[in-house]
Amino acid sequence: MALFPRGRIWWYQFSFAGQLIRESSRSTSKTIAKSAEQERRRELEAGYNNVKQVRQNRIRTLAEIIDDYLVGYRLRYRSATFAEYALGHVSRLLGTKLAVDINDAVVLGYQEDRLREKAAPKSINEEVRFLLKMLGDPGEVIRAHLKKNRQLKLRVHKQIGKAFDAEESRSLEARASKSHSPHMYAAYMLARNGGLRDTEIKTLTWGQINFTAKTVQVGRAKSEAGEGRIVPLNSEVYEALLLHRVRYQKKFKESRDEWYVFPWGKPRPSDPTRHITSFKTAWKTVRTKAKVKGRWHDNRHTLITELAESGAGDQIIMEIAGHVDPQMLKHYSHIRMKAKRAAIEAVVAGRKIPSQSGDAQSQ
Repeated sequence: MALFPRGRIWWYQFSFAGQLIRESSRSTSKTIAKSAEQERRRELEAGYNNVKQVRQNRIRTLAEIIDDYLVGYRLRYRSATFAEYALGHVSRLLGTKLAVDINDAVVLGYQEDRLREKAAPKSINEEVRFLLKMLGDPGEVIRAHLKKNRQLKLRVHKQIGKAFDAEESRSLEARASKSHSPHMYAAYMLARNGGLRDTEIKTLTWGQINFTAKTVQVGRAKSEAGEGRIVPLNSEVYEALLLHRVRYQKKFKESRDEWYVFPWGKPRPSDPTRHITSFKTAWKTVRTKAKVKGRWHDNRHTLITELAESGAGDQIIMEIAGHVDPQMLKHYSHIRMKAKRAAIEAVVAGRKIPSQSGDAQSQ
């Protein structure tokens, strides 16, 4: 055991099962620091001996376990994008902790930290799910405790989103076409007319676009069902992509299949081998100038709503948009019924209007 001061605070350091433990006692008292070190040893020994799992795993950092878990996950599943995203946040906030230190309080603290970062409750629930699953048996124990106390999942608000009306869409398109960002117009059209998600657009490469067939094959998607789907390009998004390609080739001299359609670079695109990280700033400017309220994701929602209004069935919608939440599909079924009812009422209204020829004859 070793005690040493850092400023006025005493720290302790010791080895446990081959792992170096160096932590602050958070106290200015050497005596208290010694007691804290002894208590810490007892915690580690209890966790090391009392849980049925490979002991070596219990004294590894969470970051190490996450790295190993993702290696196996990538082998088992075609798409590891969401797992990488979720566990990336876990590693960022809890990565330095030992697995043996993860308990109910740590998980609850993680939920609160992510809420303070304005993360969506649904996303936090998925991150916790991955964390507990990755921990194995100890994770199942924590899951049971939290579930019993009704603390396992944060309350998720069922928000379907909004659909922009025709006037709002025209205003957004006009502002996007005049955006200072070279990415915005083509990206907006892919979201609005192709229903692609944010990540699907950001990671799009030229090789995924077939200008002859007028289609785009989705690469990195939210789910395996959405990955690899082929989306037809209507005339509006097709022309926007043609214009984008001309400007792109003027900048980079060519557009290789493996290069990203929306390349990284600040303040201007400079590296086509890396994709842009966000459309957030450009979208905020477009939305403000158009005087329209709504999220980037609402462009996708608008297209899906229009498909539902046109009478497209669930299968067609999912083939274009990829995975769609069951709650959303239920919402779209109501939209389809509303459109059908309006069509039927229009027929009835038409019957009540006498023709001009009939009026003339009656006179």
